[in-house]
Amino acid sequence: MTEAHQIVCPSCAGINRLRIDRDPLTAKCGTCGALLFSGHPIEVDGGRFSRQIEKSTIPVVVDVWAPWCGPCRSMAPAFEAAAKRLEPKVRFLKLNSDDEQQTAGRLSIRGIPTMLLYLNGREVARVSGAMGERQIVDWLTSSLAGL
Repeated sequence: MTEAHQIVCPSCAGINRLRIDRDPLTAKCGTCGALLFSGHPIEVDGGRFSRQIEKSTIPVVVDVWAPWCGPCRSMAPAFEAAAKRLEPKVRFLKLNSDDEQQTAGRLSIRGIPTMLLYLNGREVARVSGAMGERQIVDWLTSSLAGL
């Protein structure tokens, strides 16, 4: 049997089986037809956040931010650039802590921006503070290398 990843659709949250020998950049959701990867972070609510981290078999990085936060806004382009660079090897999500206070509380977010890295449904790394693209890529690369 061909090895496959389980990918959650960014549009409808459907779960898709994606063979590892298939080009992930052209893969579409079997439910809604949307591309599974766009090279851009996905804005998620608490439910979609949970579904992405629990059902995806690729690493998922989450930027917990708020619209009023200056460092969050200054880091947004770097997070976007890191997504362009690392997707489809890593799924990039953005969670607005103002809109999702319950989820942010459950995650024990004490300051923003905070990035969380998940693999197979469990948090494996966390870092707080604004970073540039290179710092984000280096943090993800080193965090994943140890797993």
